[in-house]
This record gives sequence, C-alpha cells and structure tokens, in this order.
Amino acid sequence: MSAVRVSGARKTFPSRPPVVALDAVDLTIPTGTLAVVLGESGSGKTTLLRALAGFERLDDGTIELGGRVVTSPTVNVPPERRRVGIVPQEGSLFPHLTVAANIAYGLPRSRRRGADPRVADLLDMVGLAGLAERYPHQLSGGQQQRVAVARALAPEPEVVLLDEPFAALDATLRGRLRNDVADALREAGATALLVTHDPAEAMSLADLLAVMRAGQVVQAGTVRDVYLRPVDPAAARALGEVVALPGAASGGVARTAFGQVPSGPDADGAVQVLLRPEQLALVDADTGHPATVAAVEFQGHEVLVDLVAGGARARARWPAWAEPQPGTTVHVAIASDPLLVVAEYIDSRGIADVGIDLPPSP
Repeated sequence: MSAVRVSGARKTFPSRPPVVALDAVDLTIPTGTLAVVLGESGSGKTTLLRALAGFERLDDGTIELGGRVVTSPTVNVPPERRRVGIVPQEGSLFPHLTVAANIAYGLPRSRRRGADPRVADLLDMVGLAGLAERYPHQLSGGQQQRVAVARALAPEPEVVLLDEPFAALDATLRGRLRNDVADALREAGATALLVTHDPAEAMSLADLLAVMRAGQVVQAGTVRDVYLRPVDPAAARALGEVVALPGAASGGVARTAFGQVPSGPDADGAVQVLLRPEQLALVDADTGHPATVAAVEFQGHEVLVDLVAGGARARARWPAWAEPQPGTTVHVAIASDPLLVVAEYIDSRGIADVGIDLPPSP
C-alpha cells in the first residue's frame, strides 16, 4: 500500500503572468519509504509539500494519504486532520517548553501531561536521551532539529514532511545530522518526504528520488537509476557535474575523441555523449586514448582533471593518488555506458532538442 499518492496535482498562483507552481504532478511514495524531492528554487517542491500538509489548496488533482483522499476537487481535509508530521527549516520549537514538553506537544492532548513513555522512546531514537529537561536555547542547532523530528514522529503520522531541515546548519553538522535523522525515520518505520535543493543531500538520503523542474516531476526512481539513467540533460545536471563530448553516431555506436559508446539504433550523425566525470577512467596506453592534461584541481580525496583530446575537452574525476601533472599525456577510456546520447544541439538551459534512447546495460 502506498502512503502517499499524488495524481494530476495542479496549482497556479495569480500574478502577471500567472505562476504555475504545480503542473500535473504525479508521485507515489510506498509505505515506509524516505522520499526526497530535489529541485531548484521555483521548481514547485515547496508548494508540493505545502499541498500535502494541507496548507495550499490544489486547483485540480487528488492527494491520498494512507489510502484516504485528503484533497480532491470536492474534498479538502484540514491540516490538523491529515495525520501529517512537519519538520520546518529551523525546528520552530516552543522556547518556553522543555525538550520533553516540545515532543509531547505532538501527542494527543490527553497524553501531553505527565511522563508519557513515547517521549522517552523518541528521545532515545534521535540521540537525545538525558536532555529531556533542557530548553531550546540550551541546545545546538542540530539538537533542536532532532527535537523537531521527534515531535513530528510523536503522534505516529501517516507521513512526515521535512522542509529543507538542514539548510541552516554548517556543512559538517549537516552531513552527520541528516544521516542520524534518516536512521531515526527508518527505525520508526516512518514514511517521509524531504524537499531539498542539494543533490548530495538528496542522494545520501533517498530511497525514492524525484526531480522537479518547472512544476513537474520529470523523473522519479532510485538514486542509482536517476543518477545513471537521467531522462534528459537537465535531469542529469540536477544530480551533479556532466561531461558533454562531441561525437558522431552510426550503426548503434557513438565515437568520440575519448572512446566509443553504444548509442542506440536511432542515433545518426553529430551527437553529444553525456557522461559523469568518474566515467572517464585512467588506463594503460594499450587500452586507452591519449589525452593531454590541461589542469588539475586537488580536492583532498580526489582530483578533477581537465583533459584535451582531438580538440575536445572533458573533466575527469580520479582518486588523489592518481594525480597527473599538467602538460603530461595520459590515456583515457570511457568506463561504462553513457548517461545519454543526444542530438548535437543543446539549448542554453542544457536541454537537448532531440533525445535518443539507449539500450539497457548488459
């Protein structure tokens, strides 16, 4: 059974011109799944979250939570009756209440007084055992967000909605906290939807990843599928750096200065082959194509290497121990099937005018 099902969701905000925030959005989240919606500012991800919570009324479409219709052209269940837990960007804890009281506030009114055992269980789950009597001002930003997660989980909601909950934290704390929060959500067996603009955050957390653009979910699937099999160049770039190599396709093969790849039967003529930087592998001279190292960017555990071959430029990502020197010649091979092979012309938004389907990897 799906915990969340969004079908044909549409929402337009009046302005000049009108802003289409949601444009026929479909999204299904199975029970117990941690789903992440990734998109740039203005993509519609926050409007989708607010519609799920009941804070925005759709113009059209339906939303089901736990098999119950909560939004449709004739139904609009208010937020307090949707069984949805919400974790906002900065916790929004009650400053006059202790940690325990903040968590208990998420419980039914009859259970807020006294020491409800669920509060202690949740404190332990989010790693805050022993801090029940502290106040929000006595906690770090990361601890406050843990309390907000515990409060959202307290009433055992159908779904927990997290609105960029780590955005205000520094990078080191953000990485550690998001893993702890994900562990807590999974331990609770919760279904959750988190929205973010950070691809690293999305990939580290998601069981199900949905990419939004211009009010639409353009692709949804596992992180591996979306990263390695994007539906178009813009979806590829949403998850990280992309290398676009000019090439020529015929007979099901696209040839580039760095090697050849399968292109599918429909590709013919000038194309661009889209890869991730790590797909350009450093190999021996007898198995690769020569390339000149134009520049090297050292990043600690890895190096980014700008390469030139046959007039084409590309960026490779290699482990730091393989760092080459600028001006030297190395040999490179394309290590796996490309993300996409597309018609040569790509517009200023990074979207190809023609897409070519690739055969599945063996």
